Amino acid sequence: MNLKDLATKLGLSPTTVSRALNGYPEVNEATRERVVAAARRHNYRPNARAIRLATGRALAVGHVIPVITHNEIMNPIFGDFIAGSGEVYARSGYEMILSVVPDEMEEATYRDLMSRGTVDGVIVHAPKTDDPRIKVLKDLGLPFVVHGRSTGSELDYNWVDVNNRRAFQRATEFLLDLGHRRIALVNGRESMDFAVRRRTGFSDAMAARGLEVATELLSTTEMTEINGYRSAENALSQAAPATAFLCASMLQGMGVRRAIQGRGLRMGRDVSVIIFDDDLSYLRNGEDLPIFTATRSSVREAGRLSAEMLLGVISQPGLPPQHRLLEAELILGQSTGPAPVL
Repeated sequence: MNLKDLATKLGLSPTTVSRALNGYPEVNEATRERVVAAARRHNYRPNARAIRLATGRALAVGHVIPVITHNEIMNPIFGDFIAGSGEVYARSGYEMILSVVPDEMEEATYRDLMSRGTVDGVIVHAPKTDDPRIKVLKDLGLPFVVHGRSTGSELDYNWVDVNNRRAFQRATEFLLDLGHRRIALVNGRESMDFAVRRRTGFSDAMAARGLEVATELLSTTEMTEINGYRSAENALSQAAPATAFLCASMLQGMGVRRAIQGRGLRMGRDVSVIIFDDDLSYLRNGEDLPIFTATRSSVREAGRLSAEMLLGVISQPGLPPQHRLLEAELILGQSTGPAPVL
């Protein structure tokens, strides 16, 4: 079946069908879903070579992942993001090109992708404060969307982010309402923009109650289980130990739980724990009743939204920078309870 045959079956023009399949934003969602469903039903596949020749596009999106200072590709969050964005690429006839490179080769990789015409755009992962990649990509003229934001950047750019500051502010307020005052923050590396925003939300909530942040209860590390365990061991060893933990990831929360249990304490009764990002495909937060109280925002959905935004920017280069801020939901689990009476 060719494009004209599919359009005839749907009672639409070939142009509308083509635009629906290629993610053009002017096609409404109901029409897009109808066209995509029909294409799948009739096993229609657009002729990629013809589209490339007609549009001058590569029909590919790049993801450049540095692996020396932090191995993003091993993070389960990255896997869910790629799954979400990959759904959009497949639906729109785009390929995904994943480049895993040393940190110092990242800028050169973007330049190479641009000069060779290998991709039509890229998604930038794990933005830092005042991230230099934004200026590089702006100067190159290569369409891009940042998953996250970069505090300090003077340039406007396309981004999809979750409201990290508000999520951690709400989580801290919840613990404070339970009577906790010795709250440990187990954060990601604060060279990362999201970690700065999360610490700001935590600090703002404490300050609003007239409380000082206990610096001995703060840690900023790679978001792994072992680092969560080490951070908890330190916070629980203080003369005035932490009664609650706010963790930047589920992996850190798992390490914190191990440290709590290793001391013969019970999570949710003796020590409370809140985690971030519990809505992951292969790292579930329990079954019917969540194990951890969590601030939840779907990373897979962020991947879909980022990919849709990028394909829209590619199809309409004159669009002003697009922004999408998602709010996290506070999910109650078994890991939180009133502060213990000392």
